[in-house]
Amino acid sequence: MRMRWFLRSPIIKTSLLNLSPSISLRPHWARRTFTSSSRSSMAAIHNHSNSNSNSETGLARRFWIKFTRESIFAMYTPFVIALASGNLHIDSFHRYIAQDVHFLRAFAQAYELAEECADDDDAKLGICELRKAVLEELKMHNSLVQEWGLDLAKEHGINSATVKYTEFLLATASGKIEGLKGPGKLATPFEKTKIAAYTLGAMTPCMRLYAVLGKKFQELLDSNESTHPYNKWIDNYSSDGFQATTLQTEDLLDKLSVSLTGEELDVIEKLYYQAMKLEIDFFSAQPLFQPTIVPLTKGHKPAEDHLIVFSDFDLTCTVVDSSAILAEIAIVTAPKSDQNQPEDQIVRMLSSDLRNTWGFLSKQYTEEYEQCIESIMPSDRLNNFDYKELSMALEQLSKFENTANNRVIESGVLKGISLEDIKRAGERLILQDGCTNFFQSIVKNENLNSNVHVLSYCWCGDLIRSAFSSADLNELNVHANEFTYEGSVSTGEIVKKVESPIDKVEAFRNILKNCNDDKKKLTVYIGDSVGDLLCLLEADVGIVIGSSSSLRSVGTQFGISFVPLYSGLVKKQKEYVEGSTSNWKGLSGILYTVSSWAEVHAFILGC
Repeated sequence: MRMRWFLRSPIIKTSLLNLSPSISLRPHWARRTFTSSSRSSMAAIHNHSNSNSNSETGLARRFWIKFTRESIFAMYTPFVIALASGNLHIDSFHRYIAQDVHFLRAFAQAYELAEECADDDDAKLGICELRKAVLEELKMHNSLVQEWGLDLAKEHGINSATVKYTEFLLATASGKIEGLKGPGKLATPFEKTKIAAYTLGAMTPCMRLYAVLGKKFQELLDSNESTHPYNKWIDNYSSDGFQATTLQTEDLLDKLSVSLTGEELDVIEKLYYQAMKLEIDFFSAQPLFQPTIVPLTKGHKPAEDHLIVFSDFDLTCTVVDSSAILAEIAIVTAPKSDQNQPEDQIVRMLSSDLRNTWGFLSKQYTEEYEQCIESIMPSDRLNNFDYKELSMALEQLSKFENTANNRVIESGVLKGISLEDIKRAGERLILQDGCTNFFQSIVKNENLNSNVHVLSYCWCGDLIRSAFSSADLNELNVHANEFTYEGSVSTGEIVKKVESPIDKVEAFRNILKNCNDDKKKLTVYIGDSVGDLLCLLEADVGIVIGSSSSLRSVGTQFGISFVPLYSGLVKKQKEYVEGSTSNWKGLSGILYTVSSWAEVHAFILGC
C-alpha cells in the first residue's frame, strides 16, 4: 500500500467536493509529470532535433503534439514494424512503393494547386521548393520501380486507402473542404489564398511522420548486422535534406496561418487530424506476406486463448496518487476549531491538526522510504537477473510499508470521511490520457476472451471503483484495500488486502490460479513503481509506464533490463519467423518501457 506521498508544501484548500468534472484533482504537492529525461519514451522520437523557436510554439508543432496518439498508432502498425526490422517481405515493399508513387503524385499536384492560390511571393516560392522536393522523392521511387521492372498500372493498381488519401489531398487543394460555412466561401481571390494554408495543414503531418520514422529507423540500425535491406529508404527520410524540408513545410504552415480566424484554424486542425488518420489507414492497408509480432492479440482465438491484463492504479492510471486525494478530502471536510462536533458522530481530528499530522507522516514516510530503498540495493550491480534476490529484498520493503500504514491508521487521519465524498472524488478523478479508452477497448471487445484486474495499494477500493464506473468500466476487477465504515462514514481502520510488493504478487498468482479453464493464457502487467516489480517480471509481458527513478535504480541493480517497447518490438520482429511459438514469457528479466497508454493500446490491440 505504498503511499508515495510527495508533500513538499502546505496543502491548498480546494473545494474538492464541489469541483466540476472538468477540473483536475491535482493539488500541486501531489503532482507528478511524465516528461523526465530519464524516461525511455516514445515522446522523445517525436521531438525533432532541428526545431527552432517558431516550430516549438507554432501551429504545426502544437498539432503534432496534440495528435501524438495517432502518430504512435501509425508507427505501431505491423507494416511499419516489419519495415523497421528489415524483414519486411520484398513483395510487400514493392506494393507499398507502388502505392506511395500514386500518393506522391497527388502530393505534387496538391502543391501545384496551392501555389496557384498563394498571393505572397515568398509563399509561392516556398511551396514551389516543396513541390520540387516531392518530385525528387518521386525520382527515388521511380528508380526503384525501374530497377525491379515493375509496371505500376498493370501490376499494382491503386488501393482504396490510397484513393481516399489522394482524393482528400486534391479536394483540399481544390478548396472542397468540409467545415466551411457554405458554397462559394472560397470563390473570391482573397478567400482562395486560404487554400494554401488548408493544403499545408493536410500535408504537414505526413511529412513530420516520415521524418520521425526515418530518424527512428536510423537509430535502431544495428551496427553489427549487415546492411539493412531498405537502407536507401531510411537514408532518404533520415537525411538532413528531408528533415529540413519537413521543417520548412511546418514553418510555411505557421506563416500561412497567421492571419486566419479561430474558426479557420479549427478547419486546419480537422484537416491535420484527418490526414493523420488516413496515414494510419494507408500503412494498415499494405499487404503482408509474413507473420508479425504486433498487435499482441493478433490470431487470438476466444475458444482457445485467454488474455489477462493486470494494471496498477496510482500514477499508472491516475495523474495523482490516491493517498493525496484521500488526505485532501479528510482535511477539507474536517471540523474547524470553532465548530462543535455532533455527539452521535465519529469524533474527528480538527482540520489544522489533521494537516499537521499528515505533513509529519508524509515527511517521515518519504525519508524512511528512501532509506529503505537504499538499504535493499546490492552493493554491486548484478550481472545477471536474479529474481530470488530481488524477492528477498522486496520483503524488507513490504515490512516497511506495513509499518507505515499502521502509523496512518493509528493517527486517525482517515477517520470520519464519508463514502459519498469518496465516490464524488472518484467520479472527478483525472485518469491518464488513453487509459480508459484502452480498458474500454479490451472489455467491450466481443472477439477477445479477456479480463482486466487492477492491483492497487490504494487504501480505499471504493475510490477506484468510482473512478472507473464513471467511465462505464464496471467490468474491471479491483483488488485493493478497503475502508471500514460505521454507516457511511470511515472509522479510520483499513482492511488490508494489498499493501506491499509481496501482497501484489501473491494476488497476481492467486488470480491466475483461480482461472479454472484450460485455455492458453497470455498475461500483461502494466505498472510504474518498485511495488509492481515482481508482478511486472512474472507476467508474460511487463510494461513500465512513466519514469520512476527508484523503479529503474532497483531493477537495474538486480540485473533487470529496461527496453523501450518500440525498439523491443523491432528486435523481436527480426527474430520472428513463421511457425514460431509465442516470444513472450515471464521471468525473462526484461521489462518494456512506454511513455503513454497510446503505446500500450497500439501494441496490444492495434488500430
